[in-house]
Amino acid sequence: MTAPHDPIVTVVVPGFDVEEYAGEAIASLEAQTFRAWTAILVDDASSDATGAVFDDAAARDPRFRVVHLDRRLGLGAARNAGLDLVTTSLVGFLDADDRLRPDALDALVRTITASGSEVAVGAYVRLRPSGAGAYEPGDVQPWVAAATHPGRTGTSLAEHPDLAGNIVAWSKLSRIDLWRREGVRFPEGRAYEDQVVAQLLYTRARGIDVVPDVVVEWRERADGSSITQRTADPAILTDYLDALRGGIAVLESAGLDAAVQSRVALIQHLDLPPLLTIARDHPDDRYRRILGSFVRDLLARDADPVTDLTQPTAAATLW
Repeated sequence: MTAPHDPIVTVVVPGFDVEEYAGEAIASLEAQTFRAWTAILVDDASSDATGAVFDDAAARDPRFRVVHLDRRLGLGAARNAGLDLVTTSLVGFLDADDRLRPDALDALVRTITASGSEVAVGAYVRLRPSGAGAYEPGDVQPWVAAATHPGRTGTSLAEHPDLAGNIVAWSKLSRIDLWRREGVRFPEGRAYEDQVVAQLLYTRARGIDVVPDVVVEWRERADGSSITQRTADPAILTDYLDALRGGIAVLESAGLDAAVQSRVALIQHLDLPPLLTIARDHPDDRYRRILGSFVRDLLARDADPVTDLTQPTAAATLW
């Protein structure tokens, strides 16, 4: 195993106003069984003590490097700021309010090193509030398992179309050469910036490994402040749906019809039902118009939808 002072993996950890959770993210890196890593902690101009938590980590462990942005730029720009500083052959991401499982890097590095693939993808679980400020990890959800079980090496979306459902930035390791060869960057100034990036990496990678191991615990904040918990905001909804459209467009441009159908089916099953519920009683009619336009786009793509979105309950919500 490579010595700790000779890292081969960089983990980019962006954070904004997450002082309550950042220590857990940092501790989860320090607890990794794979030791040859370094981390770039990007403070997105936090107004709380997030930056100080990052600085404390760097003061006690030279594997941490801190970047303080002068003004808030958003998650995509913060990730790009870290990405620009990567000098190792492998890169991964961890949001500063989430946690890595102790053997996460070991599992991903082991497979990608042995196979020579350019992307390695693991499973993840949601970290939900359990009362009194505590959080407990849940089970692997069916769509996550569909993407990562059973394990595969050197696969592709053509061979494994359900992989397109794993669209988060922080469940993966990838080769930095892939990012630079293909000019992949996170969109800036928009929410849900990782969805298009995931599909770009998948469609352009020379081999993808998937492992069924859970690598990340993804926090659902008790105060509802996570971006994924704010889809009742029409502006957030617009970014959300644009990201879904953009990811599908990448798959379509690559001619991956099975992956497109898998992604559309998952969106119908997973993404649309809670949005339809919000739309039904939303005080802003723009919300229904935005969502209705997206639903019509999906119906045009899929002649055999998983959920009949033309049924009266859905129709009354949107048009």
